[in-house]
Amino acid sequence: MAGTEPSSSPTGHGHGHHAVDIRAAAQPEETRPSAMSGPLSLRSDRRPPQAQRAFSRQVSLGSGVAVMGIDRGGRNGGRGGQRALPRSGKSLSVLNNHSGGLGQADGVARRGGDFSMFRTKSTLSKQNSLLPSRIKEELDDVDLAHVEGQSAGRPDVDPLNKSVPAGRYFAALRGPELDEVRDYEDILLPKDEVWPFLLRFPIGCFGVCLGLGSQAILWGALAASPAMRFLRVTPMINVAVWLLAVAVLVATSVTYALKCVFYFEAIRREFFHPVRVNFFFTPSIAAMFLAIGLPRAFAPAKLHPAVWCAFVAPLFALELKIYGQWLSGGKRRLCKVANPSSHLSVVGNFVGAILAARVGWEEAGKFLWAIGMSHYIVVFVTLYQRLPTNEALPMELHPVYSMFIATPSAASLAWAAIYGSFDAVARTFFFMALFLYMSLVVRINFFRGFRFSIAWWSYTFPMTTASLATVKYAEAVPCFMTRALALSLSLMSTTMVSLLLVSTLLHAFVWRSLFPNDLAIAITKDRQGGAKPYGKGRKASKRVNDIKRWAKQAPLSLVSSITKSNSADKDEEERTD
Repeated sequence: MAGTEPSSSPTGHGHGHHAVDIRAAAQPEETRPSAMSGPLSLRSDRRPPQAQRAFSRQVSLGSGVAVMGIDRGGRNGGRGGQRALPRSGKSLSVLNNHSGGLGQADGVARRGGDFSMFRTKSTLSKQNSLLPSRIKEELDDVDLAHVEGQSAGRPDVDPLNKSVPAGRYFAALRGPELDEVRDYEDILLPKDEVWPFLLRFPIGCFGVCLGLGSQAILWGALAASPAMRFLRVTPMINVAVWLLAVAVLVATSVTYALKCVFYFEAIRREFFHPVRVNFFFTPSIAAMFLAIGLPRAFAPAKLHPAVWCAFVAPLFALELKIYGQWLSGGKRRLCKVANPSSHLSVVGNFVGAILAARVGWEEAGKFLWAIGMSHYIVVFVTLYQRLPTNEALPMELHPVYSMFIATPSAASLAWAAIYGSFDAVARTFFFMALFLYMSLVVRINFFRGFRFSIAWWSYTFPMTTASLATVKYAEAVPCFMTRALALSLSLMSTTMVSLLLVSTLLHAFVWRSLFPNDLAIAITKDRQGGAKPYGKGRKASKRVNDIKRWAKQAPLSLVSSITKSNSADKDEEERTD
């Protein structure tokens, strides 16, 4: 065995390929002299040979074929023309576009991106069932030493893992909505191709329904409020906006339902996203907005309770899941994943309480109000403290901060709807929302310079909710100041929604940039090659150097060095975590 040499033999395809004897590749591991003795050498003897470890890693990685990037026939170099995966945020399938990529016949181009990995019921194990035949065809081209170098120190991982840790999103993404991939990260799909439309359709599109639905309620309140009668608002504006909101909600729901049917794996990625998981509350909230803002010409004297049950049931089920994660204190505990969009998971309780009062179920409204208030206090304190562990809260101000206004405004409206008057409790929450509103308005310069995003629509309904609370306050305390305040806030919210509507239409039909590639759902579970400076990936090379240094030391000094190194590694892991 020690004298076996690699041999070359022609294949049936007419090309000369080099066949590698795997047993020969394991020879250096067996014959290399070792200066270490005792338990350390016995432990190393139990490990499988290098060639076997490298081969198993290659088979288990769904993207390992693209990572190796080996040319046929060694066109790019003397040893098979190995190419390491480029950095700077390239996709793991970027090498498929080059001629001679693994799994590509000579002169035949493959498509750049494999989008089937995000299709419904498409798992990595299902895709790996095709790997043995491909590896059998390409095994002659593989330089096992190079494969070992590429995969050394990397455990078997699933790049399409359905439970990507929350901390992984913070490490791989940036931006207020965590939707931009960092420069040193790799993704599973190509960045230079246009993805299928359903993959580019995010859950944040339901924010458009929130903005239009809340505007329908506002225009209905302006037309019916005695305090705002001087405006002489026609009820037809409420009807027009409500019909537009219904059309948008239906179109958005149908499109996202198709995404659930064809790309359910992408839905899972969005659900595990620490910011986007809160947007899964928006479909129910938008539907309740339409029920509350139903035009008087169509609305019955009292809505049927089945309407409340149909819209609140999915919201309540999702709350049990999310609030349970906050309470259990796991990796998705509140102090770890809290961000301003977390208010979306709370404000739905107050909207449901308002709808419960409309159907005549005051007790159910009180129940939801109590749940919402208890969790609002926790979320508000967590975000207001700016804890060092709260990585989700971005440093720059952004329209997402308008979510601070939504919850106290909705709480005041819900209290007034349940108890029938805008009393002291309702006014207390209204004043809280008014102060937060003013604290954001005086910092208007901090809201400039950010690129347009469809998720901005979710941040328009807080302004509308504050305007509705101001109208109710003007009815309870009628005077010139309250009417002027209600008019000003209503004008600001309507102007913001109008500007966003125009921007959305321009990006959709003129610039065609409304739905860019959704890079946030294509990150890997772990870093694929390379390591972030001063991160955990740096420890592997550090331990290798430590082993070489320990091999030259005396046994007693070796034991002391191991103890010190282990304690130092633990301290480093605690600082990194």
